[in-house]
Amino acid sequence: MRILVLGATGFLGRHTASRLRALPGAHVRVAGRAPADGPPVAELPVDLAATGPERLAALLREAAPDAVVNCAGAVGGSAVTLTAVNARGPAVLCEALGAAAPDARLIHLGSAAEYGPAEARLPVGESAPARPLGLYGASKLAGTLAVTGSGLDAVVLRVFNPVGPGAPAASLPGRLAAELRRAGPDGRVRTGDLSAHRDFVDPRDVAEAVALAVTAPRPLPAVLNIGSGTARPVRDVAEGLLRAAGFTGPVGDRVAEDGDGSPRSAAVPWQQADITAAGRALDWVPRHSFADSLTDLWATVPATEPVP
Repeated sequence: MRILVLGATGFLGRHTASRLRALPGAHVRVAGRAPADGPPVAELPVDLAATGPERLAALLREAAPDAVVNCAGAVGGSAVTLTAVNARGPAVLCEALGAAAPDARLIHLGSAAEYGPAEARLPVGESAPARPLGLYGASKLAGTLAVTGSGLDAVVLRVFNPVGPGAPAASLPGRLAAELRRAGPDGRVRTGDLSAHRDFVDPRDVAEAVALAVTAPRPLPAVLNIGSGTARPVRDVAEGLLRAAGFTGPVGDRVAEDGDGSPRSAAVPWQQADITAAGRALDWVPRHSFADSLTDLWATVPATEPVP
């Protein structure tokens, strides 16, 4: 099976490409905007924010994929960046696939931010209305609509909050881990309020869901939630990282929640995925524990000199 992974140099893309390479008989080619610091290096330079459908179609004809996985996405930046990567990119990809590889299966990574606020602290299912509050969520929803309306053999895996080894500084877990490492064993870090509840999922479990979607023998639902199925306070991330670092005292001794918080945390105080459909369609369940995800994240944070 020939598989093309777009966005393969990013956080989820690296885990996904690694898992797909382990599939029997898989020939995986990876594409991205820039070479990564480690494997997989992008062998095909592709920037969905700038590439036109004709050029991308030519690349797809050459690659002749049986499946295409789109892990490309932007979580921050200007309005131009967010809309170009998250909305324009999937639309261009779908047009190019329709022209060059219409029989290939497309797996696109969406985001829980597409949902917006939950109703009465209930798990959110795929049939829930999408009511994103910010441009990030709106741009991801636009990408999802481009995929689900394309007429292709496609599925959107709507990923909740990924946490695990290699988490980038653009994510709260990655940023918090880096700040705790810089602070050293006796330092403190300052954050906003960490009481909001989120559904955290390990990137390796996301990668497994992608592998199952690639190899599923039948058509899949248009959208599938990929999360842990558990809502927990973001404060648990700080506590888990401190435990992984060997700190046994109160979290408040090392983390001060008196800084500026995220507006989205206040607007979306609670979110949890209903993952029933993914289990039914893919026979998928998350395998990595929250504690293991944080332990493995901490292990990937480079050691630095403590802040004086």
